[in-house]
Amino acid sequence: MTRPDIDPAFIRGMTTRRGALRLFGASAAALALSACGIPGQGGRGKINQAQIDAFWKGKGRKGSINWANWPGYMEDDRATIKAFTKETGIQVAYKEVIQEAAEWFGKIQAPLAANQSIGFDLMVVTNGIQTTKLIELGYLAPLDHKRLTKFAQYAGQKFQNPPYDPGNAFTIPYVSGVTGIAYNTKYVKEEITSIAQLFDPKYKGRIGMMGDSQELGNFGMFALGIDPEKSTPKDWENAARKLRDQRDQKIVRKYYEQNYIDAVTKGDVWLTMAWSGDVYSLASDDVKFVVPREGGTIWTDLMMIPKTAANPVDALTLMDWLYDPRRNATLTEYINYVTPVPETKKFVAADAAAAKGEDKADLERLSSSPLVYPSDADLAKLRTYRVLTQQEETQYQKIFLPIVQGS
Repeated sequence: MTRPDIDPAFIRGMTTRRGALRLFGASAAALALSACGIPGQGGRGKINQAQIDAFWKGKGRKGSINWANWPGYMEDDRATIKAFTKETGIQVAYKEVIQEAAEWFGKIQAPLAANQSIGFDLMVVTNGIQTTKLIELGYLAPLDHKRLTKFAQYAGQKFQNPPYDPGNAFTIPYVSGVTGIAYNTKYVKEEITSIAQLFDPKYKGRIGMMGDSQELGNFGMFALGIDPEKSTPKDWENAARKLRDQRDQKIVRKYYEQNYIDAVTKGDVWLTMAWSGDVYSLASDDVKFVVPREGGTIWTDLMMIPKTAANPVDALTLMDWLYDPRRNATLTEYINYVTPVPETKKFVAADAAAAKGEDKADLERLSSSPLVYPSDADLAKLRTYRVLTQQEETQYQKIFLPIVQGS
């Protein structure tokens, strides 16, 4: 297995990618406000079969795709793309041009609003404020699920019919990750199973929390037994009160973006909110990752087709092709995040059996890792972010942002 010289977790841009989900960072907040003035076309993303059929009527393959993605989400030698082209004859121009979700939305917003091309037929955007806007404003092509037979057959149940895109009307997952708890067993001598342990005074000054408002808010709600997806403003207030108490008691050492991994490895913090992909890439025997019993957050990078795509049928063909377990397994072996295709596990295991040396050990670890193949019990505990209206976004900001800011 070929690996770049630089840590893949860093290359995959966890700092940038997850920072892109920082709902109330300056750029995201400005974007949310500016979006109010955009004439909507999607009506909260509602779509019917007649509209779907009308979009796809008369469209056929043209033999090429322009694909926009994040860095580090494809093998260096583009093996998956080459295999797709060999099987289908469709050429793929693959570009790692998405560095930050709000910035990307800012680039494509005006042309899509004017019904103009953005130069791409397929793009990958994380669930959250930008995806919600893309759906609500009618900027995405409705997916023809009659042409997504492999998705219907092989997509894991957790990746179907998400609250942010009911029925997968406009998006299907590319890859996912989990927000849980990482802890260093050199310093923590008990088993970590609960979010409540992040609030335990005995760990005063040794707890790391995330500065991302969505992530922080979710964990505050989990701690109170609240499902974030169904939460109310009253729930947000109660969660914020608990998080402020945690901060004011100086239990929290720091609110982190990405550099918590270095902190928990060195023992600056002993327990911290963490992303599964970071901990997997760390490959440390001392740092463990757990989905707490109260719940964890699942985030998903989604494939979607801009409504102005020149080659939408080709893009849809690729989307479905990637849901073949054998094809997806090869990609999973490189990316090392949660795959939306659970049946890839047996192919990764078969590849491990046929491999030798370091490659064999890597693949064996991958095929058995709960960070890539979460158990059904862990998946049942996972929730995504609350889908917020514009008014709710402003209210949510006022509630959770001051916690990190110290006010």
